[in-house]
Amino acid sequence: MTSTLDQITAFKNEAVKDFSDPADAAAMRAALDAVKDGFGKDYPLVIDGKRVETEKKIRSLNPADPTQLVGLTSSASKEQAAEAIEAAARAFESWKRSPPEQRADSIFKAAALLRERRFKYDALLVYEVGKSWSEADGDIAEAIDFLEFYAREALRYARPHPVVPLDGERNEMVYIPLGAGAVIPPWNFAGAIMAGMTAAAIVTGNTVVLKPSSDSAIVAAWFVDLLTEAGVPKGVVNFIPGSGSTIGDLIVSHPLIRFISFTGSKEVGLHINELAAKPQPGQKWIKRVVAEMGGKDSIVVASDADVDAAVEGVAVSAFGFQGQKCSACSRAIVEAGVYDQFLEKLKNRVAKITVGNPADPKNFMGPVVNEAALSSISEYIEKGKREGRLIAGGKRVGDSGYFLEPTVIADVAPDAVIAQEEIFGPVLAVIKARDFDDALRIANNTEFGLTGSLYTSDERKIERARDDFFVGNLYFNRKSTGAMVGAHPFGGFNMSGTDSKAGGPDYLLLFMQAKTISRRL
Repeated sequence: MTSTLDQITAFKNEAVKDFSDPADAAAMRAALDAVKDGFGKDYPLVIDGKRVETEKKIRSLNPADPTQLVGLTSSASKEQAAEAIEAAARAFESWKRSPPEQRADSIFKAAALLRERRFKYDALLVYEVGKSWSEADGDIAEAIDFLEFYAREALRYARPHPVVPLDGERNEMVYIPLGAGAVIPPWNFAGAIMAGMTAAAIVTGNTVVLKPSSDSAIVAAWFVDLLTEAGVPKGVVNFIPGSGSTIGDLIVSHPLIRFISFTGSKEVGLHINELAAKPQPGQKWIKRVVAEMGGKDSIVVASDADVDAAVEGVAVSAFGFQGQKCSACSRAIVEAGVYDQFLEKLKNRVAKITVGNPADPKNFMGPVVNEAALSSISEYIEKGKREGRLIAGGKRVGDSGYFLEPTVIADVAPDAVIAQEEIFGPVLAVIKARDFDDALRIANNTEFGLTGSLYTSDERKIERARDDFFVGNLYFNRKSTGAMVGAHPFGGFNMSGTDSKAGGPDYLLLFMQAKTISRRL
């Protein structure tokens, strides 16, 4: 018996665990032990439901201790990527005809399975990408939210859509799927974004080739198996991790690919957009690109703000998950009247941040994702020392993992490199603004436009920011991270992407096309 929209409860966000409950903490410790016992397992490709082992492997290392091999995934060749695309195109012919209720039910079942296995997925994220307990659980809770929300949205779109009546005709407009597409998710929300992008595509009747980041391929392998268990037929989701330089361009440019759903860097996103715009021999459509490409996000602290609240919001936004969020605060823009007070309080707050192995719940910050990230962020820190005044952090922590101190650089010019380029690490630039007008001008001076926050007690400033703070997700008197599915549809402007608004009421439209049907009576 399949579900209809009238038979299911209203969407409600999954509560994120803080692990203050001893039972939750014990379950998490047990999950960490269980996942660690499974280290070193080999995960094959999945093409048309068949498991394919390859000689070339992707090694997933624990960034807190790179001597630990979390697991191996097979790495797809160009030929295997093409085979997966062809399998997805074949599967589309039957999947697109499946009832919307059947597709939604499979996603509801996947959500239920993920909820049951939540702690193991949390533990995998701790090991594979270095998330703290709470960051990992927030990631998986958001994945569950995406599944639940998109399944309900698919049922809503399957209902009749009103058109203007016309005498002598029966008219309707329906939404149909696009075809076979590519889903290319990032490593930083290896559960939530990967699951959300995949679910949105398939619940609307499309089929996909899923190419996860090489830094988080194992959690994607787990999820593909979970979808199969939930009843998703073979060929609907094909799992092809692999080197972007080897198979990335082939996937994007293949004539059978109808859409590309991508989250990642600006540079890669622009390359995908450019490549997808060029029609290939045999291609019958203009490819659709859904892209979220990062940010350079600011929190503005007005002179009338609650400085203590602003300091807390900045610290959590800047250094949660080591600053490796596209929504992370990387710039604090502070009015001159409270600048010195803000800096002193921020320095004291940052000094309380614990850095260490995220398997230990006492640590707020874990490692950055890999050695290349460590090197790149360290270079930005050195550049920042020349561009401003280091007031906290600035160094590597230990030598056995990819750990960095939370770093704060003050007196940064609005056009400095560390004030303009996305660093994607635990580095915060603090910029002094003359007044509120100057602060807003600085907030809008980057090529990005993803998230932003304003701390103020002045309603006039709030109203001004509503109009003039140009970001896709704007928050008042709260942190710039932590968008909730349904409540905060997420996506940005300018070089931050196509304003796709994941977790919002129009997101599924990006994976469908409208068809008008008219019959003369």
